Amino acid sequence: MADETRAAFAGSDLACRRGERLIFAGLDFALPARGVLLLRGPNGSGKSSLLRLMAGLSPPEAGVISWNGDGIFDDAGAHRARLHFIGHSDAIKPTLNVLETLSFWAEMRGSGAAVPAALTHFRLSRLALLPCRFLSAGERKRLALARLIASPATLWLLDEPTTSLDAAGTEDLLRAITAHRAAGGRVVIASHGPLSLENAMTLALDDYTPRARAIAA
Repeated sequence: MADETRAAFAGSDLACRRGERLIFAGLDFALPARGVLLLRGPNGSGKSSLLRLMAGLSPPEAGVISWNGDGIFDDAGAHRARLHFIGHSDAIKPTLNVLETLSFWAEMRGSGAAVPAALTHFRLSRLALLPCRFLSAGERKRLALARLIASPATLWLLDEPTTSLDAAGTEDLLRAITAHRAAGGRVVIASHGPLSLENAMTLALDDYTPRARAIAA
């Protein structure tokens, strides 16, 4: 593996199976510090499945995912500690208020000093004491995303993060991503819609379906 790949968050010759179906195979990626990778493809092409592999939540059918040359399953605890994975589930308890929810997530990582900044960034300060059961879908999404700032992690894995967000919420997310990259962070985003991110790399999942690879051969 080349030096550039060894210094990256990378996957080599990855395959993923869901039930009896091979979703993709022969997939490679390399994401350096300050990089952003956009996952594209139709429903069922494996975007969410690839994010789960990247998060270490399930092993690939074949291939290796590494961080700076070391397999992520060699030290699964260290890999979990370096990432945030925000999927379709917002993991919000309706009985807690916004501040309690965000503080809980931050304290799980031994942090919390950035909670006020996270509330401000995602325009949640006025809702801090509101029980989460009263939040709208967009407010719930902003609260889920606020953990990115409240409890810092190097790698962000985001599955359709703009769902339920209005234009202002999307802009808040893009500003957070830009600041995270400037500080050396890395971001992987599965999204159907366009996102304005400078120097973003794109990975088209439908190029790695078994049928697509058979036609290319």
